[in-house]
Amino acid sequence: MRDVIRQLPGSKIREVANAGLGRSDVLAFWFGEGDDVTPAFVRDAAIASLGQGETFYSHNLGLPELREALAAYASALHRPLGPERVAVTSSGVNALMIAMQALAGAGDEVVAVVPVWPNLTAQPVILGAQVKRVSLRPRAGAWRLDLDELLAAVTPRTRVLLVNAPNNPTGWTLSRDEQAAILAHCRRTGTWIVADEVYERLYFGAIPTQGEPPAAPSFLDVAEADDRLLVAHSFSKSFLMTGWRLGWLVLPPALLDAVGKLIEFNTSCAPVFVQRAGLAAVQGAGATVPGLVAHLRTCRDTLLPALQTLPGVEVAVPDGGMYAFFRVAGETDSLAFAKRLVADAGLGLAPGAAFGPEAEGWLRWCFASRDPARLTRGVERLRKGLRL
Repeated sequence: MRDVIRQLPGSKIREVANAGLGRSDVLAFWFGEGDDVTPAFVRDAAIASLGQGETFYSHNLGLPELREALAAYASALHRPLGPERVAVTSSGVNALMIAMQALAGAGDEVVAVVPVWPNLTAQPVILGAQVKRVSLRPRAGAWRLDLDELLAAVTPRTRVLLVNAPNNPTGWTLSRDEQAAILAHCRRTGTWIVADEVYERLYFGAIPTQGEPPAAPSFLDVAEADDRLLVAHSFSKSFLMTGWRLGWLVLPPALLDAVGKLIEFNTSCAPVFVQRAGLAAVQGAGATVPGLVAHLRTCRDTLLPALQTLPGVEVAVPDGGMYAFFRVAGETDSLAFAKRLVADAGLGLAPGAAFGPEAEGWLRWCFASRDPARLTRGVERLRKGLRL
């Protein structure tokens, strides 16, 4: 086995979860998914597809009708784009891995904005690239980016810039002006941008007065079709389809054939019945996503004020995503702290250390709960765990 694979760290979130799995008394908020099942009309589309015998391979890049629907969906949120810029993948993480395989290899430099979901920084390492980390910092109740620091880190030696916004775990979101500045700089350095925008619809930056809630600012709002930009998306979060493993990439048309080859060498294609479910989800987004976002806003606005009442707790207000990220004064070992909360208080949270050393001492709480009262009960368990 290659040393780089042997040395990959295990999931610290799973380590905490394993300490509580099988215990019915644990309130679990450790994983990045809600407790609502996929909508019935989406499940019915998959069932109908299976009933029709759609159990064979599809095109590497996905069903044409799904690619067309995704192009129309993205065009309604951002600048117009066509299906020749869309590739369907077997999950969002698969989209990110394929993007990295297309762009980075042994010895390349990759700059990543951190803290971040650990898969994102592990992928270039697996491919032999070197990762340079630029950290967000908590200031004035929110995580913030030092734009000058990031731009200084991205040089002509930088092959890829990795950005996840809205960010997991912090909820930090880029502004459109920051995206424009980053894109202009990367044009000058010849650097590719891989943007993980799987949380773009889970955005709380403004309360809509009518119609659908806005999407978070996207690099697709400022980029041209031929820019060195790949944007990864997932059906998991906005469409409540975590277990289906379906995603997509938006990319320059010139990369489409190469990405199709990589999909062939990775998974061949996404299952047709899963793509049929995805098509139903996209076509029904207008009826489902606004309600989901409104509910998540209620969950956020239930959890954060309750956390803020606890002595010694510092919590950053997230502009997007589905997580509260907080720390407790005096607690510096987040993994040990999270395990103690499971054992002593029956509360399951994700340790900040899972997202990199920059997040040590913090905890992530997924607030995507069908019943917001469950979040309130969780805060009482945290109070118990803190012996307040």
